Amino acid sequence: MSYAPGSAPGPYGPPAGAFGLSPSPTPRVRWGLWAFLAVEIVFLGASAVLGRIVDIDSAGAVLLAIAVPTMLAALTCVGWTLWRGDGPAPDLGLRFRWEDVGAGLLIGLAGLFVTVPAAFGYLYLVGPDLTTSVSVAFEGIRSSWPVALAVMVGVVVIAPVCEEIVYRGLLWNAVAKWVTRPWLVGLIVTAAFSLAHLELLRAPLLFVVALPLAVARLLTGRLTAGIVAHAVNNFLPGLALALMLVGAVPVV
Repeated sequence: MSYAPGSAPGPYGPPAGAFGLSPSPTPRVRWGLWAFLAVEIVFLGASAVLGRIVDIDSAGAVLLAIAVPTMLAALTCVGWTLWRGDGPAPDLGLRFRWEDVGAGLLIGLAGLFVTVPAAFGYLYLVGPDLTTSVSVAFEGIRSSWPVALAVMVGVVVIAPVCEEIVYRGLLWNAVAKWVTRPWLVGLIVTAAFSLAHLELLRAPLLFVVALPLAVARLLTGRLTAGIVAHAVNNFLPGLALALMLVGAVPVV
């Protein structure tokens, strides 16, 4: 396997990074941006099909319509690495290390000190029109606690895992084939992530929210820290959504 310029491991393995982390080198993958385009086509196609065949009148149906395309996109990424690469571990950084869990928790909690004030400030500037597509999809729907908790799992677990595989995994290494500065790769991927949600009003806020996830990828070269940080970031919105679905708090 070849590696991006300046990222090849030394004779004693990769050097220790910040906080004692051991970052993995960025692989020079055998697929490019066209693979990400294919993943996006899968995601949008699955979303369109489910939107036509699923009657979106319950929380379970909305969860299905949101989660299935996201999971199919992530599975398509894994499929690319199996077909055109060396597998998801080396190609996507889909490796588990306990040190990355700790780093993800630290980065995620530290990121909240930036993203939460940014969210309130942006809400103040934009006004009540600042809504998310997920909250709009569940608007006016009530459910039981088991279904509400399943929705929360979708927001806090499924979405972080799948989105990190797609963006900080597949897209990151595709961009790294052409951009040699890791910090610039992070900015490009963060911008793509913020725009891919198709919520242009929220795109600047999503960019700020996603910056800690790029930091996690930069520090470790793997996905676990970013997944954990992403889950930390999504926890409060996921909890709020679950409470809204059971009627404990008003839907906004």
